[in-house]
Amino acid sequence: MAGHVAAMRALRAGQHPLGFDPFGEHDDSRSEASDDHDVEPAGELNSDDEKLASSGVKAGAASSIGGDPAKAVSPPAAAKAEALKALNTLWTSACTAIYEDEDAEVFCVRWSPDDTLLAAGCGDGAVRIFNADSGKLTYVLERDAAMARLPTTCLRFRPPTEVSKTKNVLLVGNADGTVQHWHITSRKCMHTITEENNQVYAIDYGCDGRQFASGGKDYTVRVYDEATKTCVVSLCGGFGKEHAGHSNRIFALKFSPSDAQILLSAGWDNTVLVWDLRTETTLYSLYGPHICGDALDLLGDRLLTGSWRPQQQLEVWDLRAKEVEHHIAWKPSATGPTDPCQVYAAQFSKCEVAGRRLIAAGGSGANELRLFDAETRGAIGRLALPRGVYGLDFSHGGTMLAVAGGDSAVRVLAVPPHGGELRADAEAKAKAAAPHKARGTDEAVELDASALEVD
Repeated sequence: MAGHVAAMRALRAGQHPLGFDPFGEHDDSRSEASDDHDVEPAGELNSDDEKLASSGVKAGAASSIGGDPAKAVSPPAAAKAEALKALNTLWTSACTAIYEDEDAEVFCVRWSPDDTLLAAGCGDGAVRIFNADSGKLTYVLERDAAMARLPTTCLRFRPPTEVSKTKNVLLVGNADGTVQHWHITSRKCMHTITEENNQVYAIDYGCDGRQFASGGKDYTVRVYDEATKTCVVSLCGGFGKEHAGHSNRIFALKFSPSDAQILLSAGWDNTVLVWDLRTETTLYSLYGPHICGDALDLLGDRLLTGSWRPQQQLEVWDLRAKEVEHHIAWKPSATGPTDPCQVYAAQFSKCEVAGRRLIAAGGSGANELRLFDAETRGAIGRLALPRGVYGLDFSHGGTMLAVAGGDSAVRVLAVPPHGGELRADAEAKAKAAAPHKARGTDEAVELDASALEVD
């Protein structure tokens, strides 16, 4: 058990050097039959993966199915440091260890549809439910004592629909290969699906709530019927398959918000696959993003990807052109760490905030979260953490942002009503404290960069 937990922590915390196998095993390959009989072994990145993860991919490169490599976007020039104000934290709740031999790093967070509850999946296998207003721990969902206490890796609330009568149902994916339906208020596990010889790293619901999907260690995307809890589609490559599936682990899944039959998947193989569930085939693929967490999101025809690498971490893709629309520069902080932030989680805001969409992203290395304007691509603010950011989620109302931290804490941040106010306030304070010339002179006022960022 300890090996599984340590492996997940190393994977998520980025404590392994690039190219090193975080699970201490051999290469992920379908030819390694012994790997099929044990949930614990995992694999190192291949040589191409190592190069991409350490130096960044060629921006905008797409597969022959969907994109013209000749239209690749040039990599951005080296960015100068920028001063950003710290985002306001509404509350922080520590996930106190339930078991003596286990810590409770937070790997994922998710808001309930009405934004009254916040679910957090932890390294000890328990799901903690917090009150959104106070941050008070309200419920703890613990698996049966006979089950291994492996990390909870992904969460989704069942969408409210006319078909589903029961509210507060949470879909939980675990590193032991199980997918569970929990009723939060009664703290009962309603159903458990076990995917043999698998570790589940990603789940998502279709927009109509009739289907959900899972993905993980065995390179296969499985689609389940919500009513019967049976697998209706398995999406993978192999002999007899018309289209190739994933060739490495899957860490992100995203259903189209407007079409429940379109599903996107991505992971360690640096490829985003766009599936049509009606034909059980890929429509096209996008090559480039190195996805290691819940870092895949859709807004209309725009796809956001967050990659675990030191350069070109955040990209927005135009799905009509099937190419990178633009990169979002992650400039070094003027007062923060010099290490680059390698992204585990990225998401569009679920609604417009003060007339605009936002993007939140966070990861390891610099151990920080940043908030960006989706249109101008400018950074609005940041939050520095003692350890990595493993997951995040915007509230449905757009006023709050939940953060899953490797320091075993859940944080809820206030989404600023207008990003410009952050810098304006900081600049006003800096100007008031900075030396200046007499009124009427043409010389610019000097600003102390450290005054622009408040940690």
